[in-house]
Amino acid sequence: MNTQELEMQFVAFVTEYKHVIYKVCYIYATDNENLNDLYQEVVINLWKSFLRFRGECKSSTWVYRIALNTCVSFFRKSASRPPIVPISVNLEVADADEENKTSLLQELYRMINCLSTLERALILLWLEEKSYQEIAAILGISRNNVAVKLNRIKEKLKKMSND
Repeated sequence: MNTQELEMQFVAFVTEYKHVIYKVCYIYATDNENLNDLYQEVVINLWKSFLRFRGECKSSTWVYRIALNTCVSFFRKSASRPPIVPISVNLEVADADEENKTSLLQELYRMINCLSTLERALILLWLEEKSYQEIAAILGISRNNVAVKLNRIKEKLKKMSND
């Protein structure tokens, strides 16, 4: 496969999973600039690993794992990193006509943003309707640990919504 074919295949792959990448980045971003930086870092890391992906797991599982690991490590290294030129991400999370849904979604993301790094990853994957087994594979924890942590997170979010 030549370089141009590989690049076209990668662009198609990123296009297919851009919503997944965006959702993970949105959970960890503090502002739009951060969101763009995270998105760019995830795409770079996907590109670096693209040829090594062996297909031993689902493509979405691989994308989630790279996106989550990139977002978590992004903040650990941010002090020593040179500035990144942002790329433009133009994705809509909710329909513009559904203002109520948009405000509820924003409130949910605000509450999720108050959670710890691991808790954010868990709830995001659960909201994406990933099975406990898939979540365990993506995060590298046991299935039972996923179940226990998700129950605690749900209780924490309920308490936050009642406050």
